[in-house]
Amino acid sequence: MRKSLLRMTFRQLQVFRSVCDQRSYSRAAEEMALTQPAVSLQIRQLEELLGQPLFDYVGKKLYLTEAAEALQRASEDIFGRLESLDMQLADLKGSLQGQLSLAIESSAKYFVPHLFAAFRREHPEVSLQLTVVNHTQAVRRLSANRDDLLIMSQVPSDMALEFLPFLNNPIIAVAPVDHPLSQAEALQLQDLCEWPLLVREPGSGTRRACEEYCHQKRAHFAQIQEVGSLEGQREGVLAGLGLALIPRHAVRRELQLGLLRELPVAELPLLRSWCVMHPRGKYLSPVAQAFFNFVRDQRKQIGALAAQFSGVGNSL
Repeated sequence: MRKSLLRMTFRQLQVFRSVCDQRSYSRAAEEMALTQPAVSLQIRQLEELLGQPLFDYVGKKLYLTEAAEALQRASEDIFGRLESLDMQLADLKGSLQGQLSLAIESSAKYFVPHLFAAFRREHPEVSLQLTVVNHTQAVRRLSANRDDLLIMSQVPSDMALEFLPFLNNPIIAVAPVDHPLSQAEALQLQDLCEWPLLVREPGSGTRRACEEYCHQKRAHFAQIQEVGSLEGQREGVLAGLGLALIPRHAVRRELQLGLLRELPVAELPLLRSWCVMHPRGKYLSPVAQAFFNFVRDQRKQIGALAAQFSGVGNSL
């Protein structure tokens, strides 16, 4: 290791991380309660230690150099280990303390708060930092090791991961209650194809799973309308814009209130499993390990909990 790197300070790394997150010296200065010249000085000193530039400006946008990306990964490891040490010290005192950094696919946001609440009843001094993303963003975060753990329904096959399936994610077809298909007693997936279908954005895991499944079943929808979120799908169906293939968790209230109708399609629901995961070989903090163990040990209870707020049984 180059001796000059030993002169690097935690404050310099904090400022550097803020510039990386904000992609701006001025916004980093505001976040760190510093002046912009002070931020520039800290970055310049870091660059002198490394012997390489950290940022490039192209137009008015700031970009990370390869040296900055390497330093960013190292800083995440350093601060992550310090946070883990803090948790371990708290654990030695007899209590689990710290923050769980958890990223989830958007359709998981309907049950994850209930799941974490159950975990926190056992560990009341643990807090949650929750990031909601689509499938494509989730894969990027896994690759960058951005989070303690991640919950998603389609496990990337080209990544070395430790993952645990713990809850079914049923995808169903829904329609407005006054839709002609809502009165049918039995349907095939192809019966839906003459009606407009509301779908998520291209990066959505639910959309990809549904497209692959419909292709497999030779169900080709002539009219596709793209919306940007599960909420957009739900509201679009309520407004009569079309049908939707959507996780049951996302429309549980509307089904219970009789605002939407689950269509009796023979090939549905399409079942996927929610999985909690992390990169293989990743060092888990005590809080992350405790949450992973909680999910593993409480899968039956989690299924019962999901049934309470979705109206269906979901345990694996």
